[in-house]
Amino acid sequence: MSFESLLMYVFSASATATRAHEGIAVGQSAPFIVYINFLDLFGAEALCKLLVMREGFRDVEIEKRQWLTPEKCQDPRIQAADKGLREALKTGFAIQLFSE
Repeated sequence: MSFESLLMYVFSASATATRAHEGIAVGQSAPFIVYINFLDLFGAEALCKLLVMREGFRDVEIEKRQWLTPEKCQDPRIQAADKGLREALKTGFAIQLFSE
């Protein structure tokens, strides 16, 4: 992958469970961190919502959004500390249930 074309976005989102998950009851809200490698913010936001919904949640609300520079994505120290970023660099996205 060429890092010149890397457009990694990180979203903080919350959503309501439509089915029970480990530690989350139906109807309960849960926070997520979602990494999306996509060409534009609008498309990345849409993918974020779809990925969270695919995991069995609804009413996805994006609370924060951030663009990670290619330099940050290439930094070995940041990659070593951030499992979600490493996964998104390999697969194009990563979704994590945020533990408070």
